[in-house]
Amino acid sequence: MNSVKNIKNILMRIVAVFAANGLAVIGAGAIAGISTAKAITVAGLTAVAAVVEKLARAFMDDGKLTADEINAAFSTVDKSAQTVADLEVETRRISAKAAANKA
Repeated sequence: MNSVKNIKNILMRIVAVFAANGLAVIGAGAIAGISTAKAITVAGLTAVAAVVEKLARAFMDDGKLTADEINAAFSTVDKSAQTVADLEVETRRISAKAAANKA
């Protein structure tokens, strides 16, 4: 059941990422002469791709996604956000890489 909640949480947050980033470029698209639909689509998909990539990398580490890893992945779309969870995940990755390099 926890997996279903995580999946629903991730999907709803991806929709929010798309909306937040897509809506943020409406004015910029108009100024640049790009259609509103194209501007929203490109901005939204770019942000979603960044989140999905970070989720995939976290999953590849150990075959599971923790709440900290999920939160860290979504903090990437807010460039000013640096969460404790993000720092913990990065520290763990660096430690794992260092251990793998020693072996």
